[in-house]
Amino acid sequence: MEQLAIVLIGLIFLMGLMVPLLRPLFKSYTGRILALVPFALFGTLTTLFFTLPDQTAHIVETGFGFLPEMQFSFRIDGVSLIFGMMVSGIGGLVLGYSSFYMAKYAGRTKFYFFLVLFMGAMLGLVFADNLLALFIFWELTSITSFFLIGFDHDKEKPRQAALQALLLTALGGLCLLFAVIMIGDLAGTYRLSELYAEGFRFGAHSDYHLVFLLISVAVATKSAQFPFHFWLPGAMNAPTPVSAYLHSATMVNAGIFLLLRLNPLLGGTILWKSALILAGGITMFIGAFFALGQKDLKRILAFTTISALGTMVMLIGMNTSASIKAALIFFIVHGLYKGGLFMMAGIIDKNTGTRDIDKLGGLLKTMPVTSIAGILALLSMSGLPPMLGFIGKELIYDAKVQIPELSWLVIPLGVSANMMMVAISLLVFYEIFQPRRKKGTIALKQPEKRLPGNFLAGPVALALVGLGLGMAPGWLEDTMSNAMYFIQSEVVEVHLALWHGFNQVLLLSIFTVFMGVLIFVFRRPIGKLVRIIITWTDQYHLPDHFNKLIKNYLSFAGKHTNRIQHGYHRFYLMTFFAATFMLVIYQLFSADDGWFPVRELSPLQMHVIVVLGVAMLGVIFAMFTKSRISAIISLGVLGYGISVLYMLYGAVDLAITQFLAETVIMVIFVMVIYHLPDFAVLSSKKSRIRDALIAAGVGVMITLVVLKARFINLETPVSEFFAENSFLEGYGRNIVNVILVDFRALDTLGEITVLGLAAAGVFSLLRFDPKNKNTKK
Repeated sequence: MEQLAIVLIGLIFLMGLMVPLLRPLFKSYTGRILALVPFALFGTLTTLFFTLPDQTAHIVETGFGFLPEMQFSFRIDGVSLIFGMMVSGIGGLVLGYSSFYMAKYAGRTKFYFFLVLFMGAMLGLVFADNLLALFIFWELTSITSFFLIGFDHDKEKPRQAALQALLLTALGGLCLLFAVIMIGDLAGTYRLSELYAEGFRFGAHSDYHLVFLLISVAVATKSAQFPFHFWLPGAMNAPTPVSAYLHSATMVNAGIFLLLRLNPLLGGTILWKSALILAGGITMFIGAFFALGQKDLKRILAFTTISALGTMVMLIGMNTSASIKAALIFFIVHGLYKGGLFMMAGIIDKNTGTRDIDKLGGLLKTMPVTSIAGILALLSMSGLPPMLGFIGKELIYDAKVQIPELSWLVIPLGVSANMMMVAISLLVFYEIFQPRRKKGTIALKQPEKRLPGNFLAGPVALALVGLGLGMAPGWLEDTMSNAMYFIQSEVVEVHLALWHGFNQVLLLSIFTVFMGVLIFVFRRPIGKLVRIIITWTDQYHLPDHFNKLIKNYLSFAGKHTNRIQHGYHRFYLMTFFAATFMLVIYQLFSADDGWFPVRELSPLQMHVIVVLGVAMLGVIFAMFTKSRISAIISLGVLGYGISVLYMLYGAVDLAITQFLAETVIMVIFVMVIYHLPDFAVLSSKKSRIRDALIAAGVGVMITLVVLKARFINLETPVSEFFAENSFLEGYGRNIVNVILVDFRALDTLGEITVLGLAAAGVFSLLRFDPKNKNTKK
């Protein structure tokens, strides 16, 4: 079992990288071959699931990394096992399902490549023990989901949906990064295992509100919480296997996982409870309500996913043992029935050519296997026995009843949302499967028995698992207890049963089913009312407003970019020098450290003053002369004057270098001077005065900086290091040469490269003759 998580995640990523090699080899069987690895992972995790030694057992694995803070360490406990089993199990079924569904799609190699990488990223996220590693995998899920949602990139809607999902989840990713850095800085570690072991709680810290806000935005964008929920229905433009995987047990549940992981650190505060309960409750109700007004089967499922995510966020916000237990069970429930329903929708769409529930009907007779799997999933979604969904709904109601101070809010929201879920389940069953319909039985492209088994296996397997766990929920108890320990930081005994007796919770369930049936009976007027409200709210259609916001932002950015990035290099330089001058001068004079002790300045010697005077005269002459030859000679006087200064102060090697450089420059200038155009007045008098002031200011600034550097007393001057090591490590007696060639070798190489590129550019310009059409450009 040593390094198990690292091996599992590494296998998935290796399989993803090998997709371009496997696809030509296995062709239409690629999906089924790829599914073998996640199924093997699922089997391994299942073994661990049933063999955890006790409620506090966990495994922490230290992997690899470049820095102590950035170690890819992983942990296996009840929470990661539950999420890992859902990710790998449903992932294997989706890969097998994709073999037939994607058979006629172009770019199947790309599809499998990104789907498998997404699976690896999700597994890395749920097994990560280091918060920085968790963030990296979090962002990787956003990137790979962007390519999966926008798989049909030749169509506008998938492109827009992918862009919306990427921008929103990227916003959440940045917030998560800042929150993770703050947590690591406050706690002194990024390791969850260390944070749990030392019992860190951030609720009383002064920065808690900021950390919670950042985490909330990350969760809300990833898990489609109001008001960021609008990207999820648009993501239904992706191929159905993508919808079945990303929106059942993986991407949208990443935020749920993050809340559970951070609950021991951030949970339990008034802000945590109030914010999550309010956001989750609103999202839960809105998702169920808008699902009632949809006709596209995938959009119905998308809005019910929003409702389910809101339910889980609300339960985590309640932060009681009963609510956390209900959230974990409901995560399993939702993944099982939603993955099966999405795959069912894909089978129906493939075999009938439509997802419009008004055009479907009578499929129970013509597609019995698909229909039975779908009906079992609908039973679980509506919370009816003997499915696991019934136990999940009972636990949710039980958790809400146990917090009387908030029952006035959570019970009405929960009951109303569940009533609508019952009505939606009945509506889908009646419109799609009910055999006696006036409009007759819809024609199939091929009989169901001719569909491949791997295409039907997904919804059937998930429905049977939901049925089996509903009838024997005791299988989940041990691992649930372990997960509860690492979420609640206390040992909690978990007992699950299909029947809890006749109590208040059962009465609420009966009332929910009755009202759901009533809504279904009056579905036409209620549906009409819902669609009127949806039409009225179109004026506040969040996707349109989001697209408008992005468009206005790009327009605003374009205008200001054109104003700032205008292409005039002289203005770039003036802006740079002016800003640098103000910042440096402010820093110099704001520091009250007596940095300019005049008494320590050494007196200037007359011959030095003479050399400086001659050099200055050369500069002044070069500024006002109208002869290029005179200007070049004057600048040469300045260069040779600096060389003389080097010699006067004992830097003979620098003086020789300066002499050679000045000589070469002079020769080059004389060679090209006759090819330059005549002198022209290219600037006004005001411009020249402005430039002179900027130049003088920069000169003063450099002088002051040099003086400050001269009188800074460092405890260990860097010059001592070079003096001690230039011969021992650089094998050179000339310290300057050793610095340039050894200690600053890369810097020197960079300078040489820049000079070489500049020389190549000058050479190309010299060869260019606009009058000669044959000149190579």
